[in-house]
Amino acid sequence: MKILILTGSPRAKGTTALLAEQFAIGAKEAGHEVVRFDTAKLNVKPCMSCYHCIKNDDKCSLDDDMQNIYPEILSADMIVFVTPVYYFGISAQLKAAIDRFFAINTKLQDAHKKAVLLAAGGDEEGWAMTALKLSYETICRYLNMKDMGQIIALGCYQREDIENSQYPEMARKLGQSIK
Repeated sequence: MKILILTGSPRAKGTTALLAEQFAIGAKEAGHEVVRFDTAKLNVKPCMSCYHCIKNDDKCSLDDDMQNIYPEILSADMIVFVTPVYYFGISAQLKAAIDRFFAINTKLQDAHKKAVLLAAGGDEEGWAMTALKLSYETICRYLNMKDMGQIIALGCYQREDIENSQYPEMARKLGQSIK
C-alpha cells in the first residue's frame, strides 16, 4: 500500500513530527511505501476559489508545491493527516493544502481512500479536540475516505512531553496495523 503523510507543523522536531516519524516507521515495517510532505515547509498557496480547476480538467491555476503533491495524493491508497492543534482545529499550513484538494475532489471521492489523523495539542481535556475530530471526520465523509484510526495526543506542548508518553508507540503500532 502507498501511504501519503501530510504534516502541518512549522516545527521540524515538534510533537507531531515525532508522531509522523513513528507512524512511518511502523508502516514501513509492515511493508508499505511511505511518502511525506511537510506542508509548512512548502510553498502552498491558499485556494483562490477561481474555479479554474472546474473548467480545466482538475488543473489548479496556482503554480506552487501542490503541483508536486497532487500526483502523490492521487496515487496514494491512504492519506495520513498530521497536525498540531493550535486553536481547536487543523493547522493553517495543513488546511491550506487540504483546501486545495478542491481541484481533484471528484477523483478523490471516486477513489475511496483510507485516512488516519495524528494530532497533538497542549490541552489535557478531550473536549478541546472536538472541532478537530469533527473537521477530520467531515473531510473523510465528503471524500469517501475510510477512517483507519486517530491518535490525539493530549497534554503535549513540547517534544519532551510527547517523548515521555505512550503516543509515539501508539503511532508506530497504528502504522504497523494498517492493512
